[in-house]
Amino acid sequence: MKANFDRARVSDLSEIATTGTVVLFSLALLTFGIHLTGIGRYGFFRDELYYLACGRHLAWGYVDQPPLIAVVAWVSQHAIGTSLAATRLLPAAAGALLVFLTGFLARELGGSLRAQVLAAVTILFAPAVLAMNSFLSMNAFEPMFWALGAILIARILNGGSPRLWLWFGLVTGVAFLNKHTILVFGFATVVGLLASDLPREFTRRWIWLGGAIALAIFLPNLFWEARNHWPQIEVVRNDRAVKTLALSPLKYLWEQALFMSPVSVPVALSGLAWYFLSGRGKRFRPLGYIVVCSAAIFIFFKGKAYYLLPAYPILFAAGGVALEPFLFAPSRQWRGKSYVAVLILVGLITLPFGVPVLPLDSFLRYQRMFPVTHEVKTERDSTSELPQLYADEFGWPEMTATIARVYYGLPPTERYGCAILAGNYGEAGAIDLLGRAYGIPKAISPHNSYYFWGPRDYTGDCVILFGERAEFDKQFFGDVREVAVISNPYAMPNEIDLPVYVCRRPKMPLAELWPKLRFYL
Repeated sequence: MKANFDRARVSDLSEIATTGTVVLFSLALLTFGIHLTGIGRYGFFRDELYYLACGRHLAWGYVDQPPLIAVVAWVSQHAIGTSLAATRLLPAAAGALLVFLTGFLARELGGSLRAQVLAAVTILFAPAVLAMNSFLSMNAFEPMFWALGAILIARILNGGSPRLWLWFGLVTGVAFLNKHTILVFGFATVVGLLASDLPREFTRRWIWLGGAIALAIFLPNLFWEARNHWPQIEVVRNDRAVKTLALSPLKYLWEQALFMSPVSVPVALSGLAWYFLSGRGKRFRPLGYIVVCSAAIFIFFKGKAYYLLPAYPILFAAGGVALEPFLFAPSRQWRGKSYVAVLILVGLITLPFGVPVLPLDSFLRYQRMFPVTHEVKTERDSTSELPQLYADEFGWPEMTATIARVYYGLPPTERYGCAILAGNYGEAGAIDLLGRAYGIPKAISPHNSYYFWGPRDYTGDCVILFGERAEFDKQFFGDVREVAVISNPYAMPNEIDLPVYVCRRPKMPLAELWPKLRFYL
């Protein structure tokens, strides 16, 4: 009789798990569909242009990032295409997978289907998460790796095989090749296990073997960094000194509330409390320490506010489990349904700030109703018309067309050997990608990895110079003539009213001049 009861219970649990998987998969498809509605609107984001260029120069490292994003860009260009929509398909898919994984993590923490849906819906409509998955960048994939790592940790803490640490090593090793901030996740995991009185995990060989796997995957990039004198350290140092907007701890936490949506804050806080105060959550307390430790590190070292986004799935999954008894008890299920409805409604209201679903004119009118959105800035540059996320998507076609006119306005005898020298990697990336339609040569730039790719065979006898550093660079030429101005009122301030110069009579060959032009930022 007991055997029949056990079999029936296992069958019921299996049916529930299957239903949960279908529901989570449906929410993931909904996420992907939301991204498709805005996937071809506006233009390429500055960093997208750079990553596509990196994908045409595959290496084990780059001045400002590990190699995985370049591999993703290479795959995207060769398997899907170079259009704006094609470039953004993989980030959109990563966003859809993140929604599924967040719900799955809630299941691993002991949450029912309702808890899983609450967690998945909360991450689905988090404005900053939607924004990061709306364009190609390392940040589109990083939360996915953190969520996978958290699921593996939860499974181990649930009594799963310690051999899962091998898979954890594989996930974190690949994540190292995506973005070096996974080091924070790894360090916080160690802190969490020690602070939760789980030192026994370090007596097992599997966690050490998992660490060895992660290190082995990461080593080629580490060797590249060492061989090239640790350029990313210089980039981070310069970024903090010149570019990044430093935030106080309170301001940092306030921006988290805006990033995840204020109506999602109860889910996040409930999840954090569940890890540390609930008897059910005690087993999974290392995950709570991962969130707290990561936040402390990013605040202390003045990291950008969006660096904490990968921790959101850990918070929301636990929040779904914590709020489930309160919101979905049989006598008060209206609370849960109402709260999910509010999450969806507010998510739809804030959707245009994460995904470009509105035409430009409509968005400009829409954003005036939400002045608080202008408070969120990750860099010191400010925009008067558009948020930074969208401003960096404007101006590239006009820039490329202007440079093409200048190029073809040169005498044919001079045109062949004339270099197009761009001020930063976004400007150079725009010329490289959009310039194909005009038949102009690819650009050179002393900015970050473009500096590594060098001035090629150009002598510097003729240079079309433009960009944010043109005023500095033109001093190295004896003959400088302004021939055009690039402008788009919706672009970033440093890309508005850019003069274009034709420079001749270099004071030294371009190959010798190149190190003097270099800047890492």
